[in-house]
Amino acid sequence: MNSKKKPVSPQKLIPGDYYINENGLMVFTAQYHLRRGYCCGSGCKHCPYEK
Repeated sequence: MNSKKKPVSPQKLIPGDYYINENGLMVFTAQYHLRRGYCCGSGCKHCPYEK
């Protein structure tokens, strides 16, 4: 069984997908995560898939 994932091209960002925090870092919103369609398991601040 091949465990490598197929490379996926990043989706285009649209207004409301992210904001820049006080440290100048890009933070993805729940809107972005829902459009992506899955949890990446990185513990994102606005992940709608958290249990």
